[in-house]
Amino acid sequence: MHELITILGPTATGKTRLAAVLAAGCRGEVISADSRQVYRGMDLGTGKDLDDYMVDGKRVPFHLVDIAEAGEEYNVYRFQRDFLMAFNDISARQGRPILCGGTGMYLEAVILAYGLKEVPRDEALRKELELLSDEELSERIHGLREVHNITDTRDRERMIRAIEISLSSGEDGKTHADGLAGIRHQVFGISLPREDIRNRITARLRQRLDQGMAEEVKELLDAGLTPSQLDFYGLEYRYLTRYVTGKISYNDMFQKLNSAIHQFAKRQMTWFRRMEKKGVKIQWIDGR
Repeated sequence: MHELITILGPTATGKTRLAAVLAAGCRGEVISADSRQVYRGMDLGTGKDLDDYMVDGKRVPFHLVDIAEAGEEYNVYRFQRDFLMAFNDISARQGRPILCGGTGMYLEAVILAYGLKEVPRDEALRKELELLSDEELSERIHGLREVHNITDTRDRERMIRAIEISLSSGEDGKTHADGLAGIRHQVFGISLPREDIRNRITARLRQRLDQGMAEEVKELLDAGLTPSQLDFYGLEYRYLTRYVTGKISYNDMFQKLNSAIHQFAKRQMTWFRRMEKKGVKIQWIDGR
């Protein structure tokens, strides 16, 4: 039975660096569990700290970063498939797979071996759901027994897609549950005081803005992505798109985005605590 080490935690806690240092010491390779770092050309906004993979002058091998085009839909079903391919490849070469990230649903889908199926768009259902308010969509989601692809209940498209998948009959389609079920897990979580996380988030946001995060958004818009498409890719792209299109000021963007990322980190911890209630044993380590 193959073993998988997982390192998880909220944003800005140093997960990637810890995973890379660990991998460097045990012939390991890192598999990213980040729902946005899969996209090419979306670097600063998704927090691709690729320098973190450099340990003692050598780059630690990593997987599932820059594997999809900006604008296409990458989902948890595709992640399970790609994870298994990477995991089996690393194991076949006698390497040590290390899963690392903060996207709760991706982590949970692997650790709990969810039997997910590829679900096509249901246009009739979508027309019905479009008539509902955000609050009604959220209530509909919480009334479902299983929801396997939602992390942000404030995003209409994600909520609609979550309901669409959950209501699918699931009679057809291949799952990856069998391949995942044979993995033995060791899960570590990085813990930091809330104030430390807040300070790290604010400092990192300032650094990425200085590095050109707004310019990255402009380039994506110039390449043909629409503001509504960028809105789908998370908080940074949502608020920076509003800034670069002149809808909000720089200061307004910074304050709102900074606050939203702080709230996101809290929601991540809530997700991880819920994973523990589902039977996932997380060994928490002090990240200071």
